[in-house]
Formats: sequence, structure tokens, C-alpha cells
Amino acid sequence: MVFRNPFRRKGAVEEAPPDPVATGPATGETGSAERVLRRLEWSVIRRLDGLLQGDYRTLMRGAGLDLADLREYQHHDDVRHIDWNVTARLQVPHVRVFTEDREMAAWFLLDLSPSMDFGSHTERKQGVAAEFVAVLARLLTRHGNRVGALVYGTGVDTVIPARGGRRHVLQMLHTLQHRPDAKDSTGTRLHELLTAAGNVVRRRSTVFVVSDFISEPGWEKPLAQLALRHEVVAVRLHDPLELELPDLGLIPVIDAETGEQLMVDTSDKGFRQRFARIAAQREADLRAALAHAGVDTLELSTEGDLVDAVVRFADLRRQRTRRGTGGALPRHLHQAA
Repeated sequence: MVFRNPFRRKGAVEEAPPDPVATGPATGETGSAERVLRRLEWSVIRRLDGLLQGDYRTLMRGAGLDLADLREYQHHDDVRHIDWNVTARLQVPHVRVFTEDREMAAWFLLDLSPSMDFGSHTERKQGVAAEFVAVLARLLTRHGNRVGALVYGTGVDTVIPARGGRRHVLQMLHTLQHRPDAKDSTGTRLHELLTAAGNVVRRRSTVFVVSDFISEPGWEKPLAQLALRHEVVAVRLHDPLELELPDLGLIPVIDAETGEQLMVDTSDKGFRQRFARIAAQREADLRAALAHAGVDTLELSTEGDLVDAVVRFADLRRQRTRRGTGGALPRHLHQAA
């Protein structure tokens, strides 16, 4: 069961007056997006630029490599980079040092199905997803990279080609802000979004799957297939109320996916315990499925701090990179090292 906040009118969006600072022919269309992006640039992106300084390659990888230097093998180096000719000549293991090509394409696969239109407090999962996309897209385009998006409502209805520049980020944000409400939903089929991405994103890219993963079964295989070609990051949105119910008495609950309604008695302690147990099992199953698909996971909560989440994720990626992905040094080289 997917909950929708019964105290929030569906699709309600606060519209601000036109932005007097935005200029140009697109002012009337992108004014609201301009304000949002400017706020994020000052409150989030500037902080991330400092915190992620030097960690660019641990967060996202480019498509090309250039040989920069040779040096002695060190613990945690990737053994796939050992230069065997130099190692044999000097009798000491040496590795190649590469400079990565930063130019890359990043794609956001955005699940904006009805279950994403939920938040137990001031933020909805949909809003957090839009801010995440705006922040990452702006960080990437500032380094000369291109970003694109596939958007899912009741189906894959929007494809935004990968381009660079701040104006492109504004257009993406504007598209997300002015989408109509998803109607006549019979359930989210996330595998449709993942399959479409496999057909659209041809060149190796970094792919962010932004979703709450509340979906019909069958998305696990397309996700794993996508991860074989691309670097895939599952950006999972969640709300605390989806994990544990407070004692609110008798309340109406609406399944956001199907529209089914029923009354539940949250004052019943046994009901709350059963709900928490089922939610915990679903969490465990979801994490196992993502791990089995071979993708990294970034958790974003409607009550969490976006900067802390991204920095924590970058730290995990950096630690994993330091441990190396190619295994340990071959046994016959231990003494030489």
C-alpha cells in the first residue's frame, strides 16, 4: 500500500510571481525554474563544490583514459593497471597512472509516478527528486558535461536529449515543474523506463535511476542489463511514514497507484507493528535486489539533507575505489612488492 498525505491537495504547487532578474525570451517560461536553480546554486551547489573538490572521478567517470605516468605499485592499486614490461625490467611492480577524460554524458531516469507525489511533512519525494536532478545536472554541466533525462508518469512520456549548459538545466527543471498530474494509473511499471533507457542511451554513460522503486515486479533484470553497459546509480526516494506509522487514530489511506481507499486504525498497536514488519521486509528485499543488480545506491529521504546524502555517497564511492576493483596483487609478486 502506498500512502498519500490526506491533508495535502494533490498536485498543489505554490506559484511565485515572475522573477524580475531572469531576462531573455524564455523569462516567462523559466522564471520559476530560474529561482529554484539560483537558490540551489547558493545553498547546495556551492557547498558541494567545496566538499567534493578533488573527488570528481570518484563520483562519476568519463569515457576515455590517457596515460599520464608510471609509478611503483602501492597497496589497493588496481592490478589491471600493472605494466608487466616495466615490472619485468625493473623487478619491482609498476602501475600505469591514467588521467580520465572528464567529458561524459549523464542520464536521469525519472520516475514521477503517483507514488512519488507523497510527503508526510513539507517535502514530497517528487520535490526532492527534482532538486537532486537540478543539483547534479548543474554540477556536471559546469564541468562541460552533458545531461539528459527520460521521464516516466504512467509511461515513458518525455525524452530530454543530453546537452550541456545552464540553460539546458533550466529547461529540464521547467519540464519537471510543469508536468500534468499522472492520471488513470494502474500501477508503476518501472521496467518500461529501464528498457526504454537501454534503447535511447547508446554511448556508455552514468545513469541515475531516480525512483522510490514502488513498482510492479520485473524491473530487476532490465536494471542489471543496463548496469552491464553503463555506470548505474539507483537514487532511491523514501519518506519516514512509509516505514513506520504514528498513532493518529482512525485515518483514511489512499493507494496512490490505484486510487483504492480504506480506513485504518493507527491506534491499534498490533496493526502498527505488522505494518513496520512488512515495511522492514520490503526494505531488505529492495536492497538485496539492487545489490544483486550490481548498482550503487544513494538513499534520499524527504526529511534528510541533500548535501549530506551526496557527500556520504561520494565518500563511499571513493573508499570503494581505493580498495580497488581488480583484486589483490598476484601471489608471485608479493615478495617483489
